Amino acid sequence: MPTTSETNPNRFLPRHADFVDRLNAELERLINADRLSEVGRAPERLVEAMRHALLAGGKRLRPFLMAEAAALFGAEKEPLTAGAAVECLHTYSLVHDDLPAMDDDDLRRGMPTVHKAFDEATAILAGDTLLTLAFQLLAEPETHADAAVRAELVLLLARATGAGGMTGGQMRDLAAEHCQLDAPAVRELQAMKTGALIAVSCEMGAAYAGAGETEREALRHFGAAIGRAFQIADDLIDTQSSAEVAGKATGKDAAAGKATLVSLMGPAAARQLLEETVREAEAWLEPYGERAEVLLATARFIAQRSH
Repeated sequence: MPTTSETNPNRFLPRHADFVDRLNAELERLINADRLSEVGRAPERLVEAMRHALLAGGKRLRPFLMAEAAALFGAEKEPLTAGAAVECLHTYSLVHDDLPAMDDDDLRRGMPTVHKAFDEATAILAGDTLLTLAFQLLAEPETHADAAVRAELVLLLARATGAGGMTGGQMRDLAAEHCQLDAPAVRELQAMKTGALIAVSCEMGAAYAGAGETEREALRHFGAAIGRAFQIADDLIDTQSSAEVAGKATGKDAAAGKATLVSLMGPAAARQLLEETVREAEAWLEPYGERAEVLLATARFIAQRSH
């Protein structure tokens, strides 16, 4: 079992790059007017807005975690369509979070946000359609041969992204503009808004491969830990990087008076917590030894984003 110091994040990079190419090809296949016109003809402007949001780049971290979790437990087929579903849902959340009524951002993935490139109404509808499409994709027979597995994937994703997960976390984030949160409240908010989708992506990969409850629990806890690590790293980037480097506006939490773990603890203590969180993530995968090497490298890469 590699220790934290021995886990080389560069082992993540080539495998991740190859996966991103495959996933982007899958998204290109899925997000086109013909495929989206199964009932009526999909409006061209709506499809363009969806493609603007979805194909503008991005790390594709959540689908990658799903694919690696599935590979860890010997999945016969790579979960590309299921991964595309998760990416559609994640992108919908970004499109809506960027709206003037929420975070009011002009830049996402280094490009104008959807409401800036198109208009607010189109952005809302593009997000709505990406959300709906995510569950359609999970339910389609080509996603997995076993209908029970498909139903489980739908259930897991719905739970993680509803009122007790991602959207509830966004609601808490909006409320944080009007009150000062302490560290436990910030952790709860971030676990819901950011961590829940990362954690469920890992568990969905295990479920896709037919893993048992013990294995699913380990991947769920691993995902929750790297979700916390991802948010700490993101907050460090927000305080120390330019918009050009981050690919989105920076410093907005501080400007809005929102508390983060970095603002509450200071950068040095936040970096120490980041290291501890990555070690916690690694501990959950210790039983799987070298089979989990890529997932371990992914955790280390997430931590080093902030350096």
